[in-house]
Amino acid sequence: MRTPVEVAGELLRAVTGLPVPGPVIGMVLLLIPLLARLPVPVGIRATSRKVLAYLGLLFVPAGAGVVTRLPMTGAHWLPIVIAVVGSTIITMVITALVMRGLRRFGTVRWRRIRCHDGFPTAEGST
Repeated sequence: MRTPVEVAGELLRAVTGLPVPGPVIGMVLLLIPLLARLPVPVGIRATSRKVLAYLGLLFVPAGAGVVTRLPMTGAHWLPIVIAVVGSTIITMVITALVMRGLRRFGTVRWRRIRCHDGFPTAEGST
């Protein structure tokens, strides 16, 4: 059974002929109200909290795959380390550039962080 967001995405894809899967279009349709800072519907809030609560379980298959292929991982450790470190650096650079761009457009508000009793506290509203 498809969700209303998937159906809307598939419908929009069929009407416009976009070469993008319907569920991806549906996720963009969900993103638009969030960017406009409209209130999040209760159903989406509840579902997202459940997904985030079990997010760690998604890493179990990857970890099990690494452990079961440990001899191969040991034989190819240098390319693996280079790929992990390289992709981390690229991700950090791209994130910094995006944040700089968002700051220029004024879509990101920075909050000053103060320490009170050794613990940081953020000023402003969330």
